[in-house]
Amino acid sequence: MPDLDVYELFAVKYATHDRTQELNFVDPPDPHEAQPIDYFVWAAVSGARTFVIDMGFTAEMAEKRGRTRLRCPTEGLAAIGVDAGTVADLIVTHFHYDHIGNFDKFPKAAFHLQDREMAFATGRHMLDPKIKPSFEVDNVIGMVRHVFAERVVFHDGDVDLAPGISLHHIGGHTDGMQVVRVNTRRGNVVVASDACHLYANMETRNPYPVIFEIDKVLAGYDRLKELADTPDHIVAGHDSLVMELYPPVSGDLEGIAVRLDEAPKKL
Repeated sequence: MPDLDVYELFAVKYATHDRTQELNFVDPPDPHEAQPIDYFVWAAVSGARTFVIDMGFTAEMAEKRGRTRLRCPTEGLAAIGVDAGTVADLIVTHFHYDHIGNFDKFPKAAFHLQDREMAFATGRHMLDPKIKPSFEVDNVIGMVRHVFAERVVFHDGDVDLAPGISLHHIGGHTDGMQVVRVNTRRGNVVVASDACHLYANMETRNPYPVIFEIDKVLAGYDRLKELADTPDHIVAGHDSLVMELYPPVSGDLEGIAVRLDEAPKKL
């Protein structure tokens, strides 16, 4: 078995949205309680390779969706030393609008995604008025164009993408939802993306209400715990607590980028 590369792992915050718990839980504890969410992209960096996880949304999409875009995701990546223009591998966790914008910012990237997500986003489920709103047709068409340009790498289920980087199909939130396990100096960290929007969703088994199959969402919480070394090695996809739990990359990047390869503090 080859030696595993050890990756530095970062979360970069690029947007936020003020909202209440009503939008964050199937059964909100207090529908009127304020609970904003944050939007992130992630980067796993070793001496050998760099993997960016998701692309975020554009300024135009932020205006359309009423989100507060703080910076272009690629500006945040540049601040931690990742040049989007040279990134060779981009992992797409799923096709919702906040994860697959900004194609043009990654001109050399191959896009790694699940077979099932492409089929999901281009098939009969897009006729469902409860499922379709989280997708943007131009984003989906953009990914199809990249298929024809031979820049998409399809995966069917779990796969070791590189020594120290593995993809794991979870489903639930979307049919092809996948998470990323990264070998870091503190062990195996799982970037959960939307398999776990908020830590409270998983801890209380009260999911985020954008769901394709709720049984798989709930099973996904268990799978995340199996993949990660401990629950503290799971990184929620939209929780503002991420910026509080983990140390900033540097003093001038506080509130922008944090290190996930360092242990979170206890709140």
